[in-house]
Formats: sequence, C-alpha cells, structure tokens
Amino acid sequence: MNKVLADQKLHCHECAQTVTLTPLAHKQKAHCPRCDLKLTSYHQYAIDIIIACALTALIFLAAAIPFNFLGFNARGQEQSMDLLLSVSTLIEHDFFLLALLQLLAIFAIPLIVLLGLLYLLLPLKLFNKPPAASAKVFNVVNALIPWSMAEIFLIGTLVSLVKLTAMADIQFGISFYAYVLFALFMTITLAYVDNHQLKQALGLNTKAKPPSQHSIQHTWALLITALILYIPASFLPIMNTRLLGQDDPNTIMGGVVTLWQHGDYPIAMVIFIASVFIPIAKLAILIWLNITVQKGHDTLHKERIVLYRITEFIGRWSMIDVFVVAILVSLIQLGNTMSIYPGPAALAFSGVVITTMLAANTFDSTLIWSNSHNKQQ
Repeated sequence: MNKVLADQKLHCHECAQTVTLTPLAHKQKAHCPRCDLKLTSYHQYAIDIIIACALTALIFLAAAIPFNFLGFNARGQEQSMDLLLSVSTLIEHDFFLLALLQLLAIFAIPLIVLLGLLYLLLPLKLFNKPPAASAKVFNVVNALIPWSMAEIFLIGTLVSLVKLTAMADIQFGISFYAYVLFALFMTITLAYVDNHQLKQALGLNTKAKPPSQHSIQHTWALLITALILYIPASFLPIMNTRLLGQDDPNTIMGGVVTLWQHGDYPIAMVIFIASVFIPIAKLAILIWLNITVQKGHDTLHKERIVLYRITEFIGRWSMIDVFVVAILVSLIQLGNTMSIYPGPAALAFSGVVITTMLAANTFDSTLIWSNSHNKQQ
C-alpha cells in the first residue's frame, strides 16, 4: 500500500476514539489507545502480495472444480464426488437453501472477493490510479469477507473423513489438493488486506460512520430469531443414516455422543465446541452485551469489547457441522445399502449461524464506550 507521509486523524470503529496516526514504517502497526484494536498495519509490498496470491488462489479454485474431490470404497462399492456434485446432491434432496448456502460460502463469495480485490489493486499497480466505482466495490468486498468460508469447509471435510475411515477406504482427488492450496492462498491474501491502507491507496473517505440509531433493536430481533431457530436445530435430526434399509437419525448432540462412544474423542470435542458450545456462548454473550448497552452500563469496557471480538471471530466456525453433513450426503449415496441424507436441523442450524453472525455485525460496539465518552466530554 502507499505509505502515509503525514499525520492523520483516524477513528476507531469499535470505540469511536479519534486517534492521531503518525507515519508507519514497514511492518509497523497502530493500535487504538482506548480499546487496543489494531487500527492499521503498513506493509510496503502489500499490493504485490495481494495481487500475486489472489491470482494464484483463482487458478487453484478453477482447478478444484472439474476433478474428483473425494472418493471411497466400502465393501466393494465405490463412490466419488466433485465439489459441484455436493451442491447438486443437496438440491436433489430438496435442500435448495442449504445448497445455495454452500455454493455461496465456498465458491461464489470467495470468487467475488478475489475478483474485487484484483479490480481495485491492479489499476493501482499498473496505472497508479484507482478504478471506477472503487468505493462501491470496496464496500462489497469488505462486507463479504466474513462470509467466505473456504477454510471452514476444509475443516468440515477433514471431520467427515474421520467419520468415514472406520467404514471405508478414502481416496483424495486432484480437486481436494487444489482446494487446499486455494484456501491457503485465499487466507494469505486476506491476511495482507488492511482496510485503512486500502482506503488510503484508493483515495476513499476514512471518516467514522455515525452510530446506528436502531442497533439495539436490530440486534434483539436477530438474537430472538437465532434462539427460536436453535430449538429445532438442537432437537431435530441434522443427519439421517440409512444402513441396510434401516434409518438412524442423528441430532447434533447425538452425533457427539456417538463419536465419543466410538473413541473419536478429538472429533467429538471439535463438533461439540463448534456446534454446541460456540452457538450457545455467542448467543449468551451477545444477549448480555445488548442488555448492558441498553441499560447504559459504564463498567467493564475492555472486558466487554474483548468478548465482542471473540463472538465476531468464532461465530462462523459453527458452520463446520453443516459442511460435514454436506460432504457425507454427497459422498455416501449407495441406496438402501448405505446412504446419508440431511435432516431438517441442518437448515435450522445454518439459520442460527447466519443470524448470530448478522447480530454481531449489527451490534454497535461504540455503545459500550458511549457513557464513558459522554462523561469525559
């Protein structure tokens, strides 16, 4: 990114503190003195790294589509899947919304983010000027980044493989390795994206947004929706296994218990943490935070902002169990011999993850500091 050559006024978007930012040297970072949020970091080769890694990620994403992703051999019966087959299989079982969610999270959104970054940065690199409509493209890219879940899909794939190894021999296709490399370069790309530095390079407005007038109400609406959805997500089957004509429905917690009984303790803990503990903890934290800002509490500012950052970071990882179901459904379709189908809880649980992520985004963290700020005034 272009280096800042003079002092600037920068507004912390989490506590509304105005900070005077001095020029940063290569690899230096600036933190908010009030809430300790990392405001920006400067890397003189950031544009080159983002462009190179984004192009590489796009190449590996294209390579991941046409070939086999996974295959297995169980009792002489073979089955394989590619990534698009996992989407079409969900559609065949009338889980269109779940298929759409997977298509967006592991293909469309990462693709839009990468293309958007290249659209913004290639003109800067080649012609030293920002492209047309750079503000709109920047806002779209910035809004979509949290919904890009390539790395979470890979973790879900690995969890599903652990479930399969006891009953079948697993083969990795070319697409699997291509997607692993895509996820790696996608992660590196996003690691070098700094919003402040990117805005500076594009000549965009860096002023703070005004506080949301209806943040508390919007957050309550989303949290109540998540709580309602969590009831069917917990008690209805998330997956149904048909073995020799006999159906065996599994709830989220039932799957954890089964894994634990079979001695798969690490995978049972991963599923429990991602699908049970994290959603409940995130809901509890967001409810508590919303109550404190609604009542105007003026204590525990730093503790509350840390909890808020944790909910923002961990919420998306609950999608692991949904991706596990999608992989197993796509891979195991052997009729009455052995087949796996998604249960109604899969869609409800996806709704819980989405609404809690939206609730975290809607929550105005500056309200945590507003009373303290008013007293200082």
